[in-house]
Amino acid sequence: MADPHPGAATPEVHHETTDVNVRGVFVFAVSLIVAAAFIHFGVWLMFRILTDAHAHRGVPEFPLAASQQRRLPPEPRLQPSPPEWRTPREDLQDFRKQEDQILTTYGWADRPAGVVRIPIGEAMKLTVQRGLPARDQVPRKP
Repeated sequence: MADPHPGAATPEVHHETTDVNVRGVFVFAVSLIVAAAFIHFGVWLMFRILTDAHAHRGVPEFPLAASQQRRLPPEPRLQPSPPEWRTPREDLQDFRKQEDQILTTYGWADRPAGVVRIPIGEAMKLTVQRGLPARDQVPRKP
């Protein structure tokens, strides 16, 4: 039978007798943390200096956008009134009022064709009374 640990009995073959240099690993970790702190402080300081320099120059933040502020977008405009007059929230409220007025009142949908609209509540009541159209049930062949 073969020896499961060949060379275990020979004195020349042995395990590692030295361990990891704990002091070296500790010095490396501390120096890495100190270097990271200096780098973070340097980047923060540079950011503060550049921000202050930019603020003192008085240059608008987006010079191209500053000149385009009063210009209207090309047609078709999705917001009917210019933004400086009304907010999108006000336009949305007006749009919803118009929709509610259409859904809750009687009126002509297409006068020449004779098509009218009725309030949505009345339409639902009529649908419940009259029922929905359905196809005739044709028996299926097995």
